[in-house]
Amino acid sequence: MLQTPSGGAGSGAAAADSGLMSIGVVLNVLRDEFPEVTVSKIRFLESEGLIEPQRTPSGYRKFSATDVERLGHVLRMQRDHYLPLKVIREHLDALERGEPVRLPSVGRQRDSGDAELLGDLFGEPEVPTAARVGRAELLAAAEIGERELQEWESYGLIAPLPDGAYDAEAVTVAALVVELGRSGIEPRHLRAMKAAADRDAGLVDQVVAPLRRHRNPQTRAHAEARTKELAGLTVKLHAALVQNALGVRLP
Repeated sequence: MLQTPSGGAGSGAAAADSGLMSIGVVLNVLRDEFPEVTVSKIRFLESEGLIEPQRTPSGYRKFSATDVERLGHVLRMQRDHYLPLKVIREHLDALERGEPVRLPSVGRQRDSGDAELLGDLFGEPEVPTAARVGRAELLAAAEIGERELQEWESYGLIAPLPDGAYDAEAVTVAALVVELGRSGIEPRHLRAMKAAADRDAGLVDQVVAPLRRHRNPQTRAHAEARTKELAGLTVKLHAALVQNALGVRLP
């Protein structure tokens, strides 16, 4: 449950008197769990009908504790499940009707060590989930059509397994491709990123290949751990290089 601040001056005190909060106070409440949230993000979610704060006669937004809790649900479903806003809205409506809601599992199945690595990188460990999805499931989760998926496959962004199913990580890739597309970055623009990822994977594979071929079972087992470690370091380095090139620092 999200907690409101215990004190504050100005707008915070006024919010306490009325039982409502200004958008600035809401931002402070949410930032403990969602450090990336911004005023623009909250306004966007309002424009999409996910929340409906009250308005003062002069037009200022005022949020109730219920509004803040609903915002928390929305941000969690985006962060943890990569759900599109339409699906999030349906889940929230179901919750308001008192209906049970089962969120889809979209992450790849990982052991505890891998979850800790992802937690170091992105702040939250992923829960173990199904390791494969079918084509229809992928299309539904990403809210895309067959034509779009075929285009992404032609660029190598997503590839089916030999039996036609997909590694569940494909859902994450699809969600990110969709999100980038909303900002004008088209799938064809991502081919260079895919090529760079393939080169990174090849470099890691060169390092661990001798371990995988070793006669000692313990050494072969170590190859898997070493692969995860190097993959994590590669992701961190890529993020640092992109941030440095753009002159920005992500939270």
